[in-house]
Amino acid sequence: MDKFVKLTGVAAPLPVVNIDTDMIIPKDYLKTIKRTGLGKGLFAEARYNEDGSVNEDFVLNKPAYQNAKILVAGDNFGCGSSREHAPWALLDFGIRCVISTSFADIFYNNCFKNGILPVVVSPEDLEKLLDDAGRGANAILTVDLENLEITGPDGGKISFELDAFKRHCMLNGLDDIGLTLEKISSIDSFEKANAATHPWA
Repeated sequence: MDKFVKLTGVAAPLPVVNIDTDMIIPKDYLKTIKRTGLGKGLFAEARYNEDGSVNEDFVLNKPAYQNAKILVAGDNFGCGSSREHAPWALLDFGIRCVISTSFADIFYNNCFKNGILPVVVSPEDLEKLLDDAGRGANAILTVDLENLEITGPDGGKISFELDAFKRHCMLNGLDDIGLTLEKISSIDSFEKANAATHPWA
């Protein structure tokens, strides 16, 4: 998993509440267990018209936001089913950070396992960030995980909080496998000792 230390990029505004995982990645795209290639299905029902053509009114289809790395969204982001394809689709599109006032628990935890930083801010700070994100190509935010700060295009700063363990994992690029591999020497020692004392096992 890639480390997340500091991210600077275009932020796309999506001021919609209760965006569920089916909206993030519709069920038609759940046939694969690969983490790649899902970016094309991100918000598919909003990004594409019924005939398959691009919906030019959807924010991520607008030229200024097609390479967005940050999403500023409404309350209760990621609710609905627990599909892990939702963070996979965001990541494959290029989104590495989602900012909202709240997240569904399962989606929130899945983000950390896939290298996406979900940031919780106050309603007042969200309004400020949505205003910043509304600046099109000038909607540049910097999310600094080391200092727990978001810097807007005008230089204003917003602080946020994050559990120390989750912050450690993101800063060091540690998913569940990475955390296990940190203990590899202890695991090897145990297995050698166990093999010596229980050779029949």
